[in-house]
Amino acid sequence: MVESAGGGPGDGTAEVLDRPLPDGVRRRVVGIVSDGFGQLTVTELPAQLRQYARFAPNRRVKFAGNAMAAALETDTLFRQRIGEKFREAQPELAGALDSGAAPPAADPLDVAAAAYVLRPAGWVKLVTAAGEEAQRADAERADEESRAELERLRVELDHAREHTRSETERLRAELESAKREAESLHRKLRSALSDVRRGEAALRKAQAETDIVRAEAQLQVSAAESESRRLKARLGEAEAALEATRKAAREGRSVEDMRVRLLLDTLLDATQGLRRELALPPVSVRPAETVDAVEPGRMTPKDIAARALSEHDPAILDQLLALPQAHLVVDGYNVTKTGYPQMPLEKQRLRLLGQLSALAAQTGAEVTCVFDGAELAAPVLLAPPRGVRVLFSKPGVTADELIRQLVRAEPPGRPVIVASTDREVADGVARAGARPVASAVLLKRLS
Repeated sequence: MVESAGGGPGDGTAEVLDRPLPDGVRRRVVGIVSDGFGQLTVTELPAQLRQYARFAPNRRVKFAGNAMAAALETDTLFRQRIGEKFREAQPELAGALDSGAAPPAADPLDVAAAAYVLRPAGWVKLVTAAGEEAQRADAERADEESRAELERLRVELDHAREHTRSETERLRAELESAKREAESLHRKLRSALSDVRRGEAALRKAQAETDIVRAEAQLQVSAAESESRRLKARLGEAEAALEATRKAAREGRSVEDMRVRLLLDTLLDATQGLRRELALPPVSVRPAETVDAVEPGRMTPKDIAARALSEHDPAILDQLLALPQAHLVVDGYNVTKTGYPQMPLEKQRLRLLGQLSALAAQTGAEVTCVFDGAELAAPVLLAPPRGVRVLFSKPGVTADELIRQLVRAEPPGRPVIVASTDREVADGVARAGARPVASAVLLKRLS
């Protein structure tokens, strides 16, 4: 809507634009102001624009575009000065606008921007028409893009149909091949069944022969029993002679007895050394203590269960790291972004690695910290702290996959602890035999 505020019949200063200036027109207006800006003295500029007087045109448009547009709208004198510079630069377009007829070959956005600066009669209509023309052009461009996308989808659909047709033919051929193979297998099965029948007949024949052999063996066993009784009698005589020999050996402490005793002492010493190495305590459990009951002053199973550590208790991490040859694998950015996400990535890495170095020194466990290489803009120059191995994933490999590779590289049975809140990582390493703990538990332990 255009309102009149007391202007002359050919003057458009009284006209008011009742809608926001279209983006395309606004950019052209800022360009006109920037071109005329450099031709004005500092005293001719509004106070809020004088700080941009020494800026290059590109930097002036970038940093002072909003301020120039606002000054053009509110400062009539400044707008008139910019209009004069524009008339000097493009007299043909300015004259056409003053006469009320825009050049037909001119860009509507350029015409609207010039009308906005010069404010001839009917300038609001020109600006509004330019905005509508720009919207119409955008709609036509979007329509063309939609048509192109539809055509592309149609081509893809034709390709998919062709692929489906070829795949169906291939599957039919495979089905025919499978049917032929099944028929061949049926023939082989019938042949195998006939072989089984022949084998059963041979088995029955073998069983008959086995019965004959068993009868002959029974006769041989009877003869062997008679021979065994005779040998037992001789064995009794030999045992009596052996006892007499042992008595003589005990009395004379023969050399063989000394060698046997020396071997026995050696075995006893080796057993004692093995007991000390394994730190085996003396047997203190008695059969009566294995009976399930509650003694006075003892805790019930319910009391013992109440003392179990919570999954979020950092003492669990201490118990895990106390296992022999424990290996702690840390999902670096998962832990730092859980504990202190507001810090820059470099400071996050330095803080976490410093804390992990102290933890490695306290527990003696092997510690590996993994960071995602995709977060890096350039290679990191980093000296790993003492006791901590620092790894970055290669391009195309995520830190989660690198952690799973580390877990799979460990031998079965070694205690491996993975600190990560990522559910997919935790489930994956658990299937590989590692023990996942939440990042919050590690942060509590480090703090």
